[in-house]
Amino acid sequence: MSPGSDRPEGIRVEVLRVGAREDIALVRIRGFIDTTTAPEVHRVLAELQREGLVNILVDMAGVGYVSSAGWGAFVGEIRDLREKGGDLRVAHMSPEVREVFEMLEFHRIIESYEHVEEAIDDFDLSLGLDITRGVVRRAPESAPETVLAAAPRMEPMTSPQSLTEDMLPIQEKIRRIVIEFPLGGLWHIWKTLRSPRFGHTRINPLRLYRILREMNLETKEKRFRFYRSR
Repeated sequence: MSPGSDRPEGIRVEVLRVGAREDIALVRIRGFIDTTTAPEVHRVLAELQREGLVNILVDMAGVGYVSSAGWGAFVGEIRDLREKGGDLRVAHMSPEVREVFEMLEFHRIIESYEHVEEAIDDFDLSLGLDITRGVVRRAPESAPETVLAAAPRMEPMTSPQSLTEDMLPIQEKIRRIVIEFPLGGLWHIWKTLRSPRFGHTRINPLRLYRILREMNLETKEKRFRFYRSR
């Protein structure tokens, strides 16, 4: 998609194809999204739909501000995308952008992720693809957590008098993961739940985030406080 000569100032948009089948549109936005730049966002999203791309992921890492009108540009496209079997999701928001996102309760409409890689994998899983085979992913944001997740410590957590960890309720599994590595992100918790240790627990990342919110553990800061309080 070539940049148009009438592109408004204050925003730059780049579109890439990602995913196991390269059928997910990764929209990287730099700048701010308000009443002056929201029409450009709408134009890009509408053009992607015309090209047949209905799974859209917006990388917000370079966005410093989004007004209610800016979020409205995304919400305005979601109904059409979902009717076509797709969706629109966002990732990598700054704390300032996320604060407005949740204050305006757009989190009830748009799924969000801490890392772009999480969102891509969740899109592929929702399409029924096996992301563990035949797909090489580069994940610089979550690489340290992935390495730590590959070496769980099982023995200290089990005893003959207790349930085995794969039989525990999801909340207790999460507590144990947080106690062992309180600074791990959502991606680390999700991957550890899927390990043999916890019975290959499969859970949608959005549902996992909701459970963490219910447990008051949705941020690394809260998880660390929980760890320190024990």
